[in-house]
Amino acid sequence: MPRVAPAVHPAFDLPDTDAPLRQRVAEAVVDQIRQGRIGVGDPLPSTRVLAAELGVSRGCVVDAYDELCASGFAVARAGSGTRVAPGADVAARAHAASHPVVPAAAVTEPDPARRAPVLDLRPGIPDPALISEPEWRRAWRAAAAAPRALGVADPEAHPDLRRALADHLRRTRGLACGADEIVVLPGVAAAIRVLAIAARLRDRDVAFEDPGYLRARRALVGEGARPRPIPVGTDGLDPDTVRETDAAVYCTPAHQYPMGARMPVSHRARLVARAADMGTIVVEDDYDGEFRYDVSALPALRSIDGGRECVAYVGTASKILSPDLRLAWLIPSTPLRSRIAAAVAESGEVACSVTASALARLIESGALSRHLARASRTYRARRAAFVGALGDLERSDVTVTGIEAGLHVVLRFPEGVDDVAIAEAARRLGVETAPLSRYSAGPGGPSGLVCGYARLPESRAAAAAAAIGATLPGGVPFGLP
Repeated sequence: MPRVAPAVHPAFDLPDTDAPLRQRVAEAVVDQIRQGRIGVGDPLPSTRVLAAELGVSRGCVVDAYDELCASGFAVARAGSGTRVAPGADVAARAHAASHPVVPAAAVTEPDPARRAPVLDLRPGIPDPALISEPEWRRAWRAAAAAPRALGVADPEAHPDLRRALADHLRRTRGLACGADEIVVLPGVAAAIRVLAIAARLRDRDVAFEDPGYLRARRALVGEGARPRPIPVGTDGLDPDTVRETDAAVYCTPAHQYPMGARMPVSHRARLVARAADMGTIVVEDDYDGEFRYDVSALPALRSIDGGRECVAYVGTASKILSPDLRLAWLIPSTPLRSRIAAAVAESGEVACSVTASALARLIESGALSRHLARASRTYRARRAAFVGALGDLERSDVTVTGIEAGLHVVLRFPEGVDDVAIAEAARRLGVETAPLSRYSAGPGGPSGLVCGYARLPESRAAAAAAAIGATLPGGVPFGLP
């Protein structure tokens, strides 16, 4: 029989710490459990009552109760309110917390030489501050509240997200596919591993862009494939460089990573036609396909005639929301569909069900579309500010490429310039970038810097460009304010 709420509950006191308010409210409850003033099965005060007692908003108490439930200190049931969960007393006495607790002082001091940069221009990371917090929280709260099966490597898992993605990809990328064709996986690397297993790429050549996406290359190598470097030109990968001996070809036609080229329609059609004739699988990583500036969208390879039979499409939430989500979607080519279930099982790759459900709700509610529109406007302005500031350097020996799409640009240096040393020098000035040469399969690749502008405020674009300029041969000494 459930306990009846006491007429008078114990007094709650907010801890005097710098933690967020919701965490302080949650810790106040845990402290009462620790002291034995409320026990297992006891009801917690209503959110309205506790909010009034502590002088905080009711929403703050709701968030604190959600945190307590998520961490196992409390349990909420319809009709009986929120109660202290079994085992909460033991955890509280062991000084477990409902959230990670930051120690008062670090054991060791950080190395000043490796201190975090003032401006982080590493590529491939969007700005999470652009996400609407109310819509984000609603999606996660609803996803966490729904019971679901966990930890099963099944291509038919996450039906709500697969249905939402089918509609989203039809509207945004012109892809006609059913929910049953989409497989949800924990990241692009996982999708490529599954494809490598399904396509039986072990000990076979895979034409691979060079410079190219390192994680994709590692995923192929990890499954025993042999990536064969193909130099990337101003139009991306040249379809005529693909050989009949290549079992597959990996490419990023929307915004080649890292060089930034967009594969023109003629190359896209040629690549699909050649792949169909040779029986080669095209792995289309739609990297940065959502963000374009001053140019029209180009069709995904899979949407071109014949693409369904030879193109496996890979997309991800990493660039549109956050890499922390670890969500990607795979649409295998038609001949591979019968092998996907076994490949997923063999790989053991499992996407988080709660994360998948949250993304589905963001798509279905229209929140993702609103986010993409808002983010596109912001990234367009940041790109213009950064590219303009780079142009103000008036360096005839530096070429800026890849500005038509995506979230990064490339600064190309003359042959022989040590881009690793320049990147390190820029870091010492407070600007983090990525050396272009590190994306090449071997020595002798192009030299330059890969600079992401997604998190670069327009007001700091000139400072970032000036710091980079100061590291170049003959540059003017500079320090970030």
